[in-house]
Amino acid sequence: MAQDNPHTPQASRASILIAAFSTIVEWYDFTLYLYFATVLSRVFFGGGESALVTTLAGFALAYLLRPLGAIVFGHIGDRHGRRRTMLASVAIMTAAMLGTALLPTHAQAGALAGWLLLLLRGVMGFSVGGEYSVVVAYLLEGAPPLRRGLVAALASAASEVGGLLAVGVCALTVAAMTPAALDAWGWRIPFLVGFVLAASVWIARTAMEESPDFERQAREGSVPASPLTHTLAHHRIGIARSFAISALGSITYYVGITYVPAFLTSVGMMDEGRSLHLSTIAAIAVILITPLTGILSDHVGRKPVLLFLCLCSALLPGAMFSLMAGASQAQALAGVLVLACLAGAVSAVGAIATAEQFPGEGRVSGLALGATTATAIFGGFTPYAAQLLTRLTGWAMAPGLMIAAVALCVLPVFWAQPETAPGKTGRA
Repeated sequence: MAQDNPHTPQASRASILIAAFSTIVEWYDFTLYLYFATVLSRVFFGGGESALVTTLAGFALAYLLRPLGAIVFGHIGDRHGRRRTMLASVAIMTAAMLGTALLPTHAQAGALAGWLLLLLRGVMGFSVGGEYSVVVAYLLEGAPPLRRGLVAALASAASEVGGLLAVGVCALTVAAMTPAALDAWGWRIPFLVGFVLAASVWIARTAMEESPDFERQAREGSVPASPLTHTLAHHRIGIARSFAISALGSITYYVGITYVPAFLTSVGMMDEGRSLHLSTIAAIAVILITPLTGILSDHVGRKPVLLFLCLCSALLPGAMFSLMAGASQAQALAGVLVLACLAGAVSAVGAIATAEQFPGEGRVSGLALGATTATAIFGGFTPYAAQLLTRLTGWAMAPGLMIAAVALCVLPVFWAQPETAPGKTGRA
């Protein structure tokens, strides 16, 4: 597990800030795809309810490549350093976003347009898989031990800034042009913005220092020759725990936040513009709740915060989705805010809690096997499953029940695991 020595060497404040806030671009693009799902379904798959399901299925299929990307980049990060890995992952993301912005539409290329979109989503999924693991590892290893929760939470907040930018750019794009212009060329604008963001992050990361913990490993000669084999041999329990934590974080985020605009549109509650406005408010709520959750986890520990949020995830989401499907926009707003705060809090504590399950040697690979694999299953597939389940059953609460089921499954794991926050009781 993470070292608790308060005198552990730390990365410079500039490097920590670059690592934390460069997550903006990662989540800008992935949430952009979901926020723009109804538009992309028309542009690339011809429109209609089946086209929306296909678009969400493409999001899910792209997630299948996240674990592969995490394993590949995890090997690079554990063998050759965190900095080099972060440069490589964002370079691939930059190319994928530009490629998406330049794609032909269904009207121009027929079915080929949809296949090209899915191909680039796969490339993005591959690169983002490596991005999450190495950034979280870098922040844990470079932050002051007693402030790790806050620093990791700032990265989660920055991620939601990316989501806020995505929904804001989408909302402005939709509001600024006619539906015909949006489908003809306006949909490209948000992806071009993402390309500029990603290129800027790559430039900023060239100024980062290497992780102090990786430098320690290099000095001591403890860098694993085969990080994946090393982690599987020595940290199987850590992999299982990080999987459970990330499963809850993923389903609360991707069903409770990013799927919500498509849900509100598909149940006829509101149009694309209004649903995106609600998502903007939700993103602001997440940005506010994540640092507070990080500070709380530094003071009382990761375990009690995780247990409380897990219970809330079992009890609240079903009711919130039913509330959002009602006739009142005030009810929809209340449901959106509760789900957003819940998901933001789980992501905030989950980021650092997963990384603390592993020592420095093999940490990125451990996160790849545990956290990223869970995200691929409970993040990528769940919006598609939620839409399909809602359509088949007619139950507005169906997406919320999915969240509750995962929460009940992981609750025993949270109860049994030791505390990992430095200076807190109950550590193994």
